[in-house]
Amino acid sequence: METVGLGFCYEDLPVGRKFRTIGRTVTKTDITNFVSVTGMLEVLFINRDFREKESNMPGFAAPGSLVYCFMEGLLTQSTMQHTGFAFLEMELKVLGPTFAGDTIHCEVEVTESRRSKSRPNRGLVRTRNRVFKQTGEQVLEYTPLRMIKARTTDKEPGEA
Repeated sequence: METVGLGFCYEDLPVGRKFRTIGRTVTKTDITNFVSVTGMLEVLFINRDFREKESNMPGFAAPGSLVYCFMEGLLTQSTMQHTGFAFLEMELKVLGPTFAGDTIHCEVEVTESRRSKSRPNRGLVRTRNRVFKQTGEQVLEYTPLRMIKARTTDKEPGEA
């Protein structure tokens, strides 16, 4: 019987492939739970009086790390089940604020894809992940390098 919901294999991720996730609306409850469980008890996230009187934030801001984690959650559910084996490295830039009520999604482009030399049944895939709000404003960008399951061990995609 076929198992549905499996992630992409290395061969499915050639350089240049692009896709996007579904959207996810960030709520006040999400922000409160995230800062509580992570210990990020910065006054910007937990003190309404501070936000209203001393910050220049016009709403209930979400930590950039929450935005990143939400996108990783959406990508794990839709592209990495049973195939994503290691998150190796990344660069991350927070480009703008995300607030409670914003709906965010991730647009992904494969920028590097090669077979692992030490593990030929794995590929190394780097993507450029750009996170956008419903307004079209980009708020985050990160470039993870992941080890991904390969279907084959002997040929690169496209080789005879």
